[in-house]
Amino acid sequence: MVGVPAVSHVLPSLEVIRELVARGHRVTYANDPAVADLVAGAGAELVPCASVLPVADNNWPDDPIAAMGLFLDNAIEALPQLRAAYDGDPADLYLYDIGGYAARALAESQGRPIMQLSPTFVAWKGYDEEVAAHLWQLPGAAEYRAKFTRWLAGSGAATTDVDAFSGRPERALALITRAMQPHADQVDTDAVTFVGPCVDARAAEEDWARPADAENVLLISLGSAYTRQPEFYRQCLAAYGGLPGWHVVLQIGRHTDPRELGDIPANVEVHSWVPQRAILEKADAFVTHAGMGGCGEGLLAGVPMIAVPQAAEQFVNADRLVELGVARRIDTPDATAETLRAALHDLVTDAEVARRSALLAADARAEGGTMRAADLVEEMLG
Repeated sequence: MVGVPAVSHVLPSLEVIRELVARGHRVTYANDPAVADLVAGAGAELVPCASVLPVADNNWPDDPIAAMGLFLDNAIEALPQLRAAYDGDPADLYLYDIGGYAARALAESQGRPIMQLSPTFVAWKGYDEEVAAHLWQLPGAAEYRAKFTRWLAGSGAATTDVDAFSGRPERALALITRAMQPHADQVDTDAVTFVGPCVDARAAEEDWARPADAENVLLISLGSAYTRQPEFYRQCLAAYGGLPGWHVVLQIGRHTDPRELGDIPANVEVHSWVPQRAILEKADAFVTHAGMGGCGEGLLAGVPMIAVPQAAEQFVNADRLVELGVARRIDTPDATAETLRAALHDLVTDAEVARRSALLAADARAEGGTMRAADLVEEMLG
């Protein structure tokens, strides 16, 4: 497996890695030592591959071309490190994250099979015209594309077209529920299989207990990247603090000091990190940034959601949750105590939301998750 150290990219495939190790496969995981504990916890052997991504200080650019450029720079730095590790000991099959471009170049240069494990939606027929064409018109896009083309030409990759290389894997497992995929009926199912979220079946047993006096539980989390939002958290406290019958779990990330939030109401617990999956299994509602991981876990748990998107594809995801009939979208500037409280009331008193949530949860579970993903990896191994 070749990945990048962003937690939102590591966690989605980690259970697949764990299951492959449990089935007796030798699994190495090339990634930055910053995620060594996660890799070791899954039973894989870490192959250190230093990353240049800004995960330590969480300083991600808002500009999409600049963000894409970071992943390209990371690939340029990673490829020599991967060659040093794998040219003398090639893998029988390479798995790679969508940000792990260097893995595809390595596998193609070695003539080895490769499978992408995508933590988000995949390209569809018409994607180039509907999405990619817009990106290529943005400032800096031409320079980025030229740099990518030059790197490909010298990388040893057999695929030298940027669009095909970065957006059209020959074989991919989409680790998301099909319901979250834009234009799902236009995805090439010969290349892509939707297996749904691959979660830890033991997660619901983690050490989080629903308080005995909590009639309802609300989880609030903006994920792992864009979490420096103290004003938003204060609005959440004003909206849900002291709300009769509700116990609130608020995750604020590593970059917000709890002291910035003021007085914490008695019905609220505040943490920098929480066992999200375990809490969602016992929750009644979820305020989420609509990252794909959060969306998948919310759908899997059958929990209605308030989507407050922060960046990247989260805005598309938020709209999709609304289309599915299980969420309300509130943009950050509009996330006042009044709008947040009203959205929660609307969601939990709407019988149709409850019906749709239960249906989508059943659909997500039926996609197979971790076991099906591991089966398909073994099938490709032959």
